Amino acid sequence: MIYAQRGILYPARMPEFHRLPPPTEAAQLVEWFWIPEWHIEPGRTSRQHVVAYPALNLVVQPGRVELVGASTKATHRDLVGRGWAVGALLKPASVAALVDDPSALRDDSTNFHAPELLAAVTQAMEAGEDMHRERAAQVFADWLIERIGQVAASARQANEMATLLMADAAITRAEDAAVRLSMSLRTLQRLAHRHVGLPPAAMIRRRRLQEAAQRVREHPDVDLSTLAAELGYADHAHLTNDFRTVLGIAPSAYRSS
Repeated sequence: MIYAQRGILYPARMPEFHRLPPPTEAAQLVEWFWIPEWHIEPGRTSRQHVVAYPALNLVVQPGRVELVGASTKATHRDLVGRGWAVGALLKPASVAALVDDPSALRDDSTNFHAPELLAAVTQAMEAGEDMHRERAAQVFADWLIERIGQVAASARQANEMATLLMADAAITRAEDAAVRLSMSLRTLQRLAHRHVGLPPAAMIRRRRLQEAAQRVREHPDVDLSTLAAELGYADHAHLTNDFRTVLGIAPSAYRSS
């Protein structure tokens, strides 16, 4: 399921922004493609705050391709002038074919050598066609399919792990996920390390925090103690501490902002 604004802390401040589902043939490789386009007035800056999904992103923008690792904290980017980006939120099955150790990219990024991908996506985005975003996502998907090839059983298992950790609110501990996936906790931890670069507990924590931020934003009158209980936090203080640690702000202050 595509949550159009989950992870974006201040949606009203966003430039034109789209999330597109991958074509069927790339469904094992990409969660979605995200495409911002912006034209900021001269002398102004638009700061975008994000609490990202616990996954890697492959991002094409004018002149370069970047592989961005999973993050453990809120991040921001300052937009100026005119520009665009086309990012692929990668499913775990894609990761092993693109980087040897995703944990080395945690809270970091690196330039990624993919001249064919850069040329194809740039041509699609700058062609001036009505369906330029859809075309960019399609050529991006085609490149991933060719680069990654057949998806191995272990990679599909890693996808199942990520879906469970990020979509099932009943999963509040890594041990719960291991039982549901009929594997040992150690096997689960190895899958997460190899295909995401974060431990399973960190992925669960990120899901709860994203949902908490979205609920606070969309329902300003929500009782924070009730919300904490519904999301599996021990209490209101636990939720507040998680907010402060990752977002640098308490949920009550975020609600006010």
